[in-house]
Amino acid sequence: MQRENKAKLRAKYIPISKVSISLMRNMYGIYSKYYENISLDLFSRDMEEKSGVFVVFERHSGRAVGFSTLKTVDLEIKGRKGIGVFSGDTILEKEYWGSRVLHVKFFLKMVREKMKRPYQPLFWLLISKGYKTYLLMANNFHRYYPDHQGKNEHLAPLVDDYCDKLFPGYFCSNRKLLDFGDGYTFLKSDVAAITETMRADNDKIRFFEQCNPSWQRGTELPCIGQVTFSLLFSYPFALWRKIRDRKSRLPRTSVACE
Repeated sequence: MQRENKAKLRAKYIPISKVSISLMRNMYGIYSKYYENISLDLFSRDMEEKSGVFVVFERHSGRAVGFSTLKTVDLEIKGRKGIGVFSGDTILEKEYWGSRVLHVKFFLKMVREKMKRPYQPLFWLLISKGYKTYLLMANNFHRYYPDHQGKNEHLAPLVDDYCDKLFPGYFCSNRKLLDFGDGYTFLKSDVAAITETMRADNDKIRFFEQCNPSWQRGTELPCIGQVTFSLLFSYPFALWRKIRDRKSRLPRTSVACE
């Protein structure tokens, strides 16, 4: 049933200026199910600072069941101008966890951004208060920071740069974390818990917790991934392989013929 539900979703990019009050309230209702220390006023003010939002809808009812906010940021790397696409709050109703509808829409957005400026470096900017968000980058990007294998240290200054621009006064350059204080929003305890088995079996999850040991109270690990043509060309094939492998693991059902 859950696999069928995931196929019944669609996602749409909406500029912030076009987001209605009723849709804003619907998104806040979803957000409030999974986060603590929140308010509609704070949520609305944060949303107004974004460029736009991907909203996920159920096809049959038109009900919003998830969203992901975006903001574009000017960057500079080794004297060259670059563009960063910052992903803010991202949440999807639990019954649809595992759906890739947001991944596909975001991928298409990155293709459009890269084609607009093919010779300009393009980056995905992400802050993660939970391991699931971190894995979105770590499992899908060739060049990203922080990397559990210690690669791509040259991207570290860009993290400092965008954190200073977007969150002045909240970035700790020593810990490489964004700390908004004890009153900041944080994930509810049952949303993204890390078990001992997960720590033992997954190097990336263990690395995330080492980098962000205070994630449970809402500190954010800033990340960056470079969007290259090779990444854009390889992603559809990687996604196809994941879907194929998932289907191959599903139990086969036999049908008796009379």
